[in-house]
Amino acid sequence: MREVYVAGIGITSFSRLEYPLVEIAAYPALMALRDAGIKKVDQVYVANMGSGRINGQTGLASAVVDHLSLTPAAAETIENGPASGASAIKQGYMAIASGMYNTVMVIGAERMREVNPLEATDFVATLTHPLAEYIYGITLPSLAGMFARMYMDKYGVTSRHLAMVAVKNHKNALDNFYAHLHEDITIEGILDSPEASTNNPFVADPLRFYDVCPVSDGGACIILTTAENMKKLNKPMIKLAGIGQATDTHCVHERNDPTDLLAVREAARQSFAMAKIKPENVDVAELHDAFTILEIAESEEVGFFKKGEGHKALEKGLTKIGGKLPINPSGGLKAKGHPVGATGVGQAHEIVLQLRGGAAKRQVKNAKIGFTCNFGGFGNNVVCLTFIKEN
Repeated sequence: MREVYVAGIGITSFSRLEYPLVEIAAYPALMALRDAGIKKVDQVYVANMGSGRINGQTGLASAVVDHLSLTPAAAETIENGPASGASAIKQGYMAIASGMYNTVMVIGAERMREVNPLEATDFVATLTHPLAEYIYGITLPSLAGMFARMYMDKYGVTSRHLAMVAVKNHKNALDNFYAHLHEDITIEGILDSPEASTNNPFVADPLRFYDVCPVSDGGACIILTTAENMKKLNKPMIKLAGIGQATDTHCVHERNDPTDLLAVREAARQSFAMAKIKPENVDVAELHDAFTILEIAESEEVGFFKKGEGHKALEKGLTKIGGKLPINPSGGLKAKGHPVGATGVGQAHEIVLQLRGGAAKRQVKNAKIGFTCNFGGFGNNVVCLTFIKEN
């Protein structure tokens, strides 16, 4: 197989965007074309979860290619729930590695705030099993609350640890122009103060308001190409070196131990093996923290820390910028935002930016290897990516 590199990147703000979905997709694509210094691509993949249901638009990829005047490029929409973005990047990788295409554009785009938050929560809840979970009112926050309670009881994680994740990621987001939440928070303010119960109410006990990501609009784009093309573009050689994907049971209650995120563990193992590295080689990571407990759990499952010790690493400051392994320097889903179809591409955008040395105040020093974990459903379909900066 041919090696695959990142030629260009682009992103919108993750927030509330007053633009049609096609334009939300097109804006970062134009940024990425300009960044790469090219005008045409062979294939466009658009990652999206909800355009048919909440925006009333299907055939999104075709519309985006036409809007960008990229015809006759091939066009396909990729849907894999919140892991759609990394799944689309995987498809882009395969198209180039196989020799079928030389340059592929991968866009992630979502306009979730076209509907109210209750409708958005219900839309995301369709990821659950339709007969065993959804019809009984199961939502992703309810599954996360159950997971958090079990994890806390099993490993000694506390509400204070969850708040530490939120505080860290909000702080990182303050230095990210494109982040959804530019709000400096403290543990005292969201947990200890007399106003905490009002300002930070329970959403799904033990998870509170500040333990949950916002509902976001947004788009992101990366352009992939061959090593031969990269040499002509005079850009940093950022290689997409490893990809892993795995599934777990659709129903959480069918898992032997619901606190084990087996798909995360297997997808990470595959990604590291393909890249020929170990977890301890990673310099910076973007983990799917739609709920604060997931950053802690995923940091263990992918192998950064031993099982049950992720919260201890957090306490020691190992996961903050300047620590041994910074996690979610972008602000993560928690504060950067979570436009579901765009999230995985947004994670890749941040890692490429870090490896290029272009993240300004949130730059991780000497970052050469980056990793992303894009978490679909409640851990039933996970895609992990490893990027390496070559000299």
